[in-house]
Amino acid sequence: MTHQKYLSIIGLAALLSWIGWFVVLFKLTPFESTGMALGFFFMTLFLALSCTFAIFGFYIRLWLNRNEVYYHHINISLRQGVLLSLLTMGALALQLATVLTWWTGILLITSVVLIELYFAISAK
Repeated sequence: MTHQKYLSIIGLAALLSWIGWFVVLFKLTPFESTGMALGFFFMTLFLALSCTFAIFGFYIRLWLNRNEVYYHHINISLRQGVLLSLLTMGALALQLATVLTWWTGILLITSVVLIELYFAISAK
């Protein structure tokens, strides 16, 4: 498969995820079905952000490094998109539990950065 086909599949998944997130946001009330509404909210937002971050990350990498293999950029962009989405979901979950402070946010960011450094170093 070409890199454009991968990106179009990721883009379609992002579009469907964003549509699903807006449907959850406007159609489900968290007061009636808290568990289901929160589960769908976090799941669709995670998928939408992962795909969106991956696409933006790919094009930023493509713009910065023009002479490298495209598939390598796609793998790194997908991994970093998932990690950024996990960071966002973690911050939202901590905020939902009302325990998000500046130092818990810094710990969350540090843990995601360390995970990315582990994958970046082990890939070489």
